[in-house]
Amino acid sequence: MHRLFGGWRGDPRIWRRGIILAVLALLLALVMLLHSHIPNRVGNLGSLTETFLPWLGVAIPVLLVLGVLRKSATALLTILLPAIVWLNLFGGLLTDRTGAGGDLMVATHNVNADNPDPAATARDVASSGADLLALEELPASAVPVYEKALASTYKYHAVVGTVGLWSKYPMTGVRDVDIKLGWKRAMRATVTTPKGPLAVYVAHLPSVRVKVEAGFTARQRDKSADALGEAIADEPLRRVVLLGDLNGTMNDRSLNAVTSQLRSTQGAAGSGFGFSWPASFPMARIDQIMVRGVEPESSWTLPRTDSDHLPVAARVKVDTSS
Repeated sequence: MHRLFGGWRGDPRIWRRGIILAVLALLLALVMLLHSHIPNRVGNLGSLTETFLPWLGVAIPVLLVLGVLRKSATALLTILLPAIVWLNLFGGLLTDRTGAGGDLMVATHNVNADNPDPAATARDVASSGADLLALEELPASAVPVYEKALASTYKYHAVVGTVGLWSKYPMTGVRDVDIKLGWKRAMRATVTTPKGPLAVYVAHLPSVRVKVEAGFTARQRDKSADALGEAIADEPLRRVVLLGDLNGTMNDRSLNAVTSQLRSTQGAAGSGFGFSWPASFPMARIDQIMVRGVEPESSWTLPRTDSDHLPVAARVKVDTSS
């Protein structure tokens, strides 16, 4: 280390070199710090930035190495700014917040409509031990396969459109939730757990696309998120669990109608970022378990199946105080 930096002493150019790197570091810090102010009017650029916001941190070590190679004290000092901002935003996710408690395990999985082996996928997620299991992207032709594969583990289940809920506890009040799509991709049920009734929502919000000519196209997803948020706001039960593929991260402002009402189990009781998509190289957590009136104890991703998503799971403590 002394050999690396020893030659810098007495060199006045260390403060003049690397100005471009310093400017890039400053811009990086501003983007992360002010991401909520990036407008969505053009290509939903704000939501696109927020979807992959944690990955902006990858640029920090790159700038650091370039600053060292350039022998620029100005660049190295400026790089501290994005590092501090990133740690302030995501440093908490680097610690293990999981607990050993919880009296209910829940899981959700987008099984992929083109899954080549739905029976194996069903067995894999059921083997996790989940008391409640939500599945999304269920093609009508594969529903009987999932029902048969899960019958021995789950006594109760309901399928509404392309989403389904399997439960070890009785389910009542099953109905579809209108998320303004014209077809059914969300449902709600009351699950009678040993600790009392629980409102469980299962949702698969529309996909988003990144196109060169149009940017981040998410108008239908955003409209459905608002409708889902309205349904949850009208939910009479205090204890609520939302399971599903929201096609968006907790940082995405367009999901605010949902995220403002519920807590993410990964953010509250996970270890790491819990990225769930794509399964081959997870880059974003778009599969969510969110709660209200329920205390997250632990949250994690399950092993990969034949889907392009990873299953996610959580253990929660059902609050019986009221």
